[in-house]
Amino acid sequence: MELIQETADLSTYLAAGEVIDHHHPRVRETAAHLASTVADSYAYAQAAYEFIRDTIPHSADSGDPRVTWRASDVLEQGTGICHAKAHALAALLRAEDIPTALCYQKFDMVHGLIAVRFNGAWHRQDPRGNKPGVDARFSLDGERLAFALDPESNEMDYPVLYAEPHPVVLRALKAARDREHLWQTLPTAL
Repeated sequence: MELIQETADLSTYLAAGEVIDHHHPRVRETAAHLASTVADSYAYAQAAYEFIRDTIPHSADSGDPRVTWRASDVLEQGTGICHAKAHALAALLRAEDIPTALCYQKFDMVHGLIAVRFNGAWHRQDPRGNKPGVDARFSLDGERLAFALDPESNEMDYPVLYAEPHPVVLRALKAARDREHLWQTLPTAL
């Protein structure tokens, strides 16, 4: 699948904002700690990915009812669904000047991922979190996402790379009282 940048301006994939708030002290502190443990940008991107995937539980897996959507909140509260974890990973990567986009897949609900830019190409990564039957990995050599699309179903990859979260996803996250309410309101398509 060919990934399509929402905008040609790569600087938009480095920007901080309300959701990907990589200027926040918690994000900066986490990024600095991770950067101090590695030698280069690739190793940092993999370390940030594994940190989000492995140390921030997916709230559906852990049973946590809290809904986070801002990157700093995901890091502070230590929980989030796929979209929130993607926001946190994007913030950590952008904090170290690694262009990062948000992207999506359609299953029963819209699933959130990121794409990271290395060597002139975008590479999708899924920080959702592993569990039995899910074995996502950081890779620039072929995708190792959490879920494979079923070609016989209505499932699909959305090719657009967004600089900010898609508005319908963000509205659902912000409006949710708790995760149970979120499951009823998450979009089923973009």
